[in-house]
Amino acid sequence: MNIAIIGAGNVAWHMALALQTAGHTITAIYSRTLAQREALASKLTQAKAIASLDLRHVVADVVLIAVPDGALAAVAGEIKVPPATVVAHTSGSQPLEIISSIEDAAAGVFYPLQTFSKSKPVDFAQIPLLVESQDETTLQALKLLAQSISSKVEVVGSGARKQLHLAAVFACNFTNHLLGISQQLLQEANLPKELLQPLIQETIAKATQQPPFSVQTGPAVRHDDNVINAHLHMLQEQPQWHEIYRLLTLSIQSAAKSA
Repeated sequence: MNIAIIGAGNVAWHMALALQTAGHTITAIYSRTLAQREALASKLTQAKAIASLDLRHVVADVVLIAVPDGALAAVAGEIKVPPATVVAHTSGSQPLEIISSIEDAAAGVFYPLQTFSKSKPVDFAQIPLLVESQDETTLQALKLLAQSISSKVEVVGSGARKQLHLAAVFACNFTNHLLGISQQLLQEANLPKELLQPLIQETIAKATQQPPFSVQTGPAVRHDDNVINAHLHMLQEQPQWHEIYRLLTLSIQSAAKSA
């Protein structure tokens, strides 16, 4: 397929390379930032860096919109495509309807469930790709495109995808932030971050093999109040971390009580 990509951030970067590797042709890269669109286009064999959202003269069977959620409505209001072009956004939290008003477009969703950084390679074959469209022909086209780069393709509606995105924020973004806090606490004690690696690896392994609530350990689930109070005292100069610790402790204890 011929594909144009709107956006040149982390998602667009990895998706463009994966699609090209699978044999598709990336014909155009749009970004408001000249340096970003030229940087991504330079990694592709036939892509042109373009500065306009008028794509009526761009050769593209599919247009993928990979921009921040806050910019999606504005892009949808400005983009122009030839009749019957499939236009899909890559957002986990935004509904299909946010791009349904694009004139002449066949609207869809093409959401990769993964965290992306340009400097970190990913195996797209192992990334769940969630597709959606109200039009069966468009849905089948997006499924075929997704299956060309991923072995895990699912049709998921906007409501369920929004719930999945919320779950992903807990599993990925919040977990990463907590790991960052743990590293800073180690740094304050002049301890190497590697000390936590075996613990982190075992925690993730258990949580993927068994229901996480069922294998919960630590002072909160044991109601070890002396330890909990000591930890809270240690966090007095970090009020946000203090509150995170307090709320997570209560949540762990509530989950254990409900089990």
